[in-house]
Amino acid sequence: MSSPAERYAAARRRSAHPTLADFTAELGFSLDPFQVEACEALDEGAGVLVCAPTGAGKTVVGEFAVHKALAEGRKAFYTTPIKALSNQKYNDLVGRYGADKVGLLTGDNAVNGDAPVVVMTTEVLRNMLYAESPAIDGLGYVVMDEVHYLADRFRGAVWEEVIIHLPQSVTLVSLSATVSNAEEFGDWLVTVRGHTRVVVSEVRPIPLWQHMLVGSRVFDLFSLRPAAHAAEQGEDPRTQSTRVRGASVVDPELVRYVREHERRLDTWGGGNGGPRRERDWHKPRHRPPARPEVVERLDRAGLLPAITFIFSRNGCDAAVAQCLQAGLRLTDEAERAEIARIIDERTGTLPEEDLHVLGFWEWREGLLGGIAAHHAGLVPAFKETVEECFVRGLVKAVFATETLALGINMPARTVVLERLVKWNGEAHVDVTPGEYTQLTGRAGRRGIDVEGHAVVVWAPGVDPAVVAGLASTRTYPLRSSFRPSYNMAVNLVGSFGRARARELLASSFAQFQADRSVVGLARQAARSEQDAEKAAAEMTAEGGDVLAYARLRREIADREKELSRDSAAKRRIEAADALAALRPGDVIRVPSGRRQGLAVVLDPGITDLADPRPLVLTEDKWAGRLGSVDFPTPVSSLARVRVPKNFNHRSPHARRDLAATLRTARLENDLGARRARQRSAAADDPVLHDLRRAVRHHPVHGLPDREERVRSAERYLRAVADAEATHRRMAERTGSLTRQFDRTCDVLEELGYLVPEAVPLVPADTDEPTPVDDAPRVTEEGRRLSRIWSEGDLLIAESLRAGVWRGLAPAELAAAVSTLVFEARRETPGQPAVPGGKVAAAIAEMRRIRARLQDVELDRGLPATRDLDLGFAWAAYRWADGQTLDRVLAGAEQAGTELSGGDFVRWARQLLDVLDQLAKVADEAVAGVARAAVGRIRRGVVAVAVSG
Repeated sequence: MSSPAERYAAARRRSAHPTLADFTAELGFSLDPFQVEACEALDEGAGVLVCAPTGAGKTVVGEFAVHKALAEGRKAFYTTPIKALSNQKYNDLVGRYGADKVGLLTGDNAVNGDAPVVVMTTEVLRNMLYAESPAIDGLGYVVMDEVHYLADRFRGAVWEEVIIHLPQSVTLVSLSATVSNAEEFGDWLVTVRGHTRVVVSEVRPIPLWQHMLVGSRVFDLFSLRPAAHAAEQGEDPRTQSTRVRGASVVDPELVRYVREHERRLDTWGGGNGGPRRERDWHKPRHRPPARPEVVERLDRAGLLPAITFIFSRNGCDAAVAQCLQAGLRLTDEAERAEIARIIDERTGTLPEEDLHVLGFWEWREGLLGGIAAHHAGLVPAFKETVEECFVRGLVKAVFATETLALGINMPARTVVLERLVKWNGEAHVDVTPGEYTQLTGRAGRRGIDVEGHAVVVWAPGVDPAVVAGLASTRTYPLRSSFRPSYNMAVNLVGSFGRARARELLASSFAQFQADRSVVGLARQAARSEQDAEKAAAEMTAEGGDVLAYARLRREIADREKELSRDSAAKRRIEAADALAALRPGDVIRVPSGRRQGLAVVLDPGITDLADPRPLVLTEDKWAGRLGSVDFPTPVSSLARVRVPKNFNHRSPHARRDLAATLRTARLENDLGARRARQRSAAADDPVLHDLRRAVRHHPVHGLPDREERVRSAERYLRAVADAEATHRRMAERTGSLTRQFDRTCDVLEELGYLVPEAVPLVPADTDEPTPVDDAPRVTEEGRRLSRIWSEGDLLIAESLRAGVWRGLAPAELAAAVSTLVFEARRETPGQPAVPGGKVAAAIAEMRRIRARLQDVELDRGLPATRDLDLGFAWAAYRWADGQTLDRVLAGAEQAGTELSGGDFVRWARQLLDVLDQLAKVADEAVAGVARAAVGRIRRGVVAVAVSG
């Protein structure tokens, strides 16, 4: 029970904030301190930035902004990063205020757009601001949910555009996950939006307990809470490394057990201590606990529902299959009946013929047992069904990738991390403290659980101290991804003029961070210069100039690297030319890769659009296409064999017979393993020869302590190079965005999208220039570009201007345009095949346009427009042509691209977005075909996803 003083303080607060008192009276629960602080700041007229953990209740502050707008007779816009979140928030607000007061605007839906409260994706609001939409009139509040999304590499710029361009009369409510530089972000908001209160809460609504599973035992990760240790040591934990910080708090019993476990593995040769001895093969290696066993253990401990993060789609699907094979079932009869009802409701509109290829029955079996996977490879209907069943407590174990339901409220009692290493698209990298915090933040359901649990599965090489450091470090900095695109530049110049546009860009968070980083770079440059001075003082040599000698050696190293790069490039060109000369029946030697050895060419695989990808048969009866990565050096025909006229490489019998013929040819022609030695380019390079001779004749070269003396000179050269590089980075960051904007505008002027800036004239009788009205600033082509929202905006505009897509049928247009939106998940050797005829011709012309754009961009110092990706062309063509999903996915794989059902739907939706834009901005000859293509693509699983 509260004291009289506390009741009096609460009464005074209610009288000071009557609107807030009315709002809280309707909630049915009391607000947390951070929610009260943020709402009171909002009620006092300030903008707010609220940073709090997942599930802490940040959205209550946004809902108060909506309540306040309605109470004041003003409008409120509630923006989210994804359509699913917009739909969810729309339903929440309709339930509270009624359908007549709430609207929804996304790329797919427009419901009651003139309502006083409108939920929308952030892009919709950005487009409204550029179009100077009358809907902005009377706008009082904008809530930006998940504002930390501005760090997104592809879409983040939209958030900054909205924040910068919103009228100053609008109060901004920014809701973010916990970030380590909230104060920096808040400082920037003050500069562009005025008075803004930063409210940060790091208190989880549900306490989180960290554990580690080692073999069959579960240990607490911490001996005490990290904060307690930090207080005992009197140190700022942020100054410590991850391992040092973790070592100070990790449970010593866990450390001892892990060391003993690793010692036994090393003794047996089964860990990381070296190769196993032959006599030890019968002894066990380390085997991680089986996934069904982990789930059963959690179930016995009352720790379900659980999300197990596996950084692999295939791994998630395999985990579900393993649990089912082990006979694991986590639901009772009533729960299975309810799950079946939800499945029928959510997936009833999926075409019957697509269910098999989507793996519907296997997915359904797992779901009925309370077990499911959740990843981007699933079609939206499957993911949404899993989410609903999990939130309702019907599904107890979900195996997910880290992309699990961005922003969707899907917490669990327990989160399990199988590994602390993930593939980032380029390499396997360690999970960062910020990522660890995000993943484990799902543990603990407010109002259901009294505590959440995070479990890390131990494996050899995993140091408990490092895990404890990850778990106790809160490092998730917000980094701007804002860069001026062509579309943005045209819109800015058209709306504000070039001079004012520069000022707006200079006020971006990206430039704010760049300017602040220059201070740190200046310190770094000063340290490098001090190191150079110290090294210079150490340089003495009686026999000659050590510095000159070290520079000669540096020149030799640089020249050798340059020659190596040139030789590699030359070999790639020669290898491509050699592949183009191959004929069916040629016997070649594959020089590297998994298929290394002799092979016979079945089809040279030559196309106009890409490097050859020959179809070959190897001696071990493997048949398939090889790419340029398999031929780092040129190949030639070593012999010839006869390939049957109608040879079917998919027939095992045919492959066996031809492989036998190939082995016979090897013996008859003495084609044993040979590797030709190639003479290095460095051996014949006159520049390198002169440099090496200069080194040999230099006085320092003959000194007995030469290397010791040279080390100081090399330290000096490194320090000088570091200082120069740091100064260049400082110069690049100071005003970097405005320089990039000017270069972008220069490209647009050269290509005729912007009118060149007029130069003010100075009359003879005055020193003052005459003001120049620079309107109209945007040409007709520029106005079209201003309505194209895509990463390849300028390439699309140039293709429209060149008439590349005129005369194409709907399926052909879909295939050609797909190359502008698709991006393969991983690099594949060679180029995927594309439909021939008009499609191939259109893609070839688009590539020529892109090459011309690249020349202009590089001349202006801009990054080149992304190249076309052909991997979705066949899939788009076949789907728009009316073929079944089974044939579409199989055809894509034959053309060189492996797609899951979810991948296909996601790229089809992005393709629809661009085709929709073409239907609005292109001339009627192309616009009509684009509309027809949209109609043909929006069917089956794609139509279900779009309408959902």
